Amino acid sequence: MSAQQMLKVFVTRRIPQEGMKILQKAGMCDLSVWDSDEPVPRAELLKEVAGSHGLLCLLSDKIDAEVLDAAGPNLKVISTLSVGFDHLAIDEIKKRGIRVGYTPDVLTDATAELTVALLLATARRLPEGVEEVKNGGWSTWKPLWLCGYGLSGSTVGVIGLGRIGLAIARRLKPFGVKRLLYTGRQPKPQAQEVDGEYVSLDTLVSESDFVVISCSLTPDTKDLCNKNFFSKMKKTSIFINTSRGAVVNQEDLFEALSSGQIAAAGLDVTSPEPLPTDHPLLTLKNCVVLPHIGSATYFTRGVMSELTANNLLAGLTGSEMPSELKL
Repeated sequence: MSAQQMLKVFVTRRIPQEGMKILQKAGMCDLSVWDSDEPVPRAELLKEVAGSHGLLCLLSDKIDAEVLDAAGPNLKVISTLSVGFDHLAIDEIKKRGIRVGYTPDVLTDATAELTVALLLATARRLPEGVEEVKNGGWSTWKPLWLCGYGLSGSTVGVIGLGRIGLAIARRLKPFGVKRLLYTGRQPKPQAQEVDGEYVSLDTLVSESDFVVISCSLTPDTKDLCNKNFFSKMKKTSIFINTSRGAVVNQEDLFEALSSGQIAAAGLDVTSPEPLPTDHPLLTLKNCVVLPHIGSATYFTRGVMSELTANNLLAGLTGSEMPSELKL
């Protein structure tokens, strides 16, 4: 392909090499990369995207009308290295006829594994235990010291029994979970695999020992987990969120945790991200916060990078994408 025919592509971050190799080997892309592990500054994004035919972005890049205007009429495809797409101005993108690729499915197992790890770490107070070992708080064996909550015989409630929610439920059942409750728009046939009981949100919240949030962020789910929500939970219950930070009202969560309304919380997602180091939630021993690492395995990130690159190339050539978001 001649220099005149090369299609301009802007990549907003340094991504795993698996994806970059695919784009370079294709021989059709005039690649411009923000070669950093840190997000591209807004001013640079607006400058670099100008005239692009393709945009490869991340969840932290806000792709709104201003960015689309800066890109101009050449933009054919946006490929995001994420399963979430709430950072994209979907209505505006649809209006302009731009195709969107994303990466569902490939991060399901990694996110489900991390969710289970976070649930166990929170329920069994592992971060507190590690800290006590380091600061000299470990003196002798004590019957009630650092006691937490176990899964055996418990009731687990999953809000959002989609791909990831079901994968989480599959992994939790062998721990001896007695009941698996779920809620959503409608019953899911696949819930039979984990003996899932379809119940109302109120029933799930009030009867579960562990409440796991695995739903997508929509206008209906924004601030779903608020003061009213936490007030219905058991005082011994554990709250886990690995979906999106904005599903939770963090001020209300802080109040629920600090007042003893619920026992503990584990979060892999917050609002904003990163969470400021002086945020009140970080002062609590019964709140475990991770830096959004649900999909952070070498294998998963590599596969995500490959899929993102292939989505982008398909969008540039007008072919069928491996994973296209239907707008």
